[in-house]
Amino acid sequence: MKSFQCTCGNTLFFESSRCLACGLDVGYEPGLGVIRRIDKKFRLCANGQRHAACNWLVPAGSGEAFCASCRLNRTIPDLGNALNRHHWILMEAAKRRLLHTLIGFQISLPTLAEDPLNGLAFDIVSTTLDPAATTGHLSGVITVSLEEADDTWRQINRQQLGEASRTLLGHFRHESGHYLWYRYLSRLHWDHPSRTAFRTLFGNDSFDYGSALARYYQQGPPANWQQHYISAYAASHPWEDWAETWAHYLQMVDGIETCEELGIQATLAPLPAGLEPRSNAEDASFRALLQRWISLATMLNEISRSFGAPFLYPYVISPSVADKLRLAHHFASVWR
Repeated sequence: MKSFQCTCGNTLFFESSRCLACGLDVGYEPGLGVIRRIDKKFRLCANGQRHAACNWLVPAGSGEAFCASCRLNRTIPDLGNALNRHHWILMEAAKRRLLHTLIGFQISLPTLAEDPLNGLAFDIVSTTLDPAATTGHLSGVITVSLEEADDTWRQINRQQLGEASRTLLGHFRHESGHYLWYRYLSRLHWDHPSRTAFRTLFGNDSFDYGSALARYYQQGPPANWQQHYISAYAASHPWEDWAETWAHYLQMVDGIETCEELGIQATLAPLPAGLEPRSNAEDASFRALLQRWISLATMLNEISRSFGAPFLYPYVISPSVADKLRLAHHFASVWR
């Protein structure tokens, strides 16, 4: 995440809606990726005005009440319930961080109403109140359980599913991978270069998805999954492998940007064996990103352990995983 400054020189953050030094009302302008004062050119998103739930701005002359992030919502929970409102605000904050990264890749994000073929919509629902609701992605709609914003609920699921980590932002990143697969890859002919490249690294995605998940939940991942997948769940099916890999790539990109914007630098360590670069400019770009990330992650893990906490980054990037992340890096550069 970028760092921001008020006109008075005070530090602002991505979620800032007011400068605590000078009292200026501010908001995030997604078109330019900046935090700016609210003046006659911009107004705060309606969800910010009504619920203090959003700090994104809308051009004053726009007929839209909601910002580019909130317009993507198709369903939101009952905000008359105080706990629902609290959890929803956390959900929206995580969603905006995801969208900030995707916008940085110059990926257009039309609403599903604007573009029924390529558009995106979010259904944020309580699976406690509606057990029949199915979370995940389907035809441009990402359905997320409101309970994901409950720390206890989320950690219980992490423990039960044997996940190394489970975060609200990570959940949004994962589902965005499914959406982008549907939008950019699913309609390509089987022998299209992008589909071929995907199949070479992730496997045959025509294998029945339901059967694959059932087998995973019954038998678990293969014994050597760490050599080929970024997470155990990624071993369940190529679609999940892609979504987990894409989410991890976004974590790397956002983590590097945040550290470097804050002036946090790590001494670049040599890449582990098997992660050597290939001979093209795009791979040189990925190699630089991977080397920076591994060096930063090592430093962040040591800092976390110095506080007596578990590893902040409990992952190992194998050569097979690096190849998959390399393809994610390529797709991020060409999807517009």
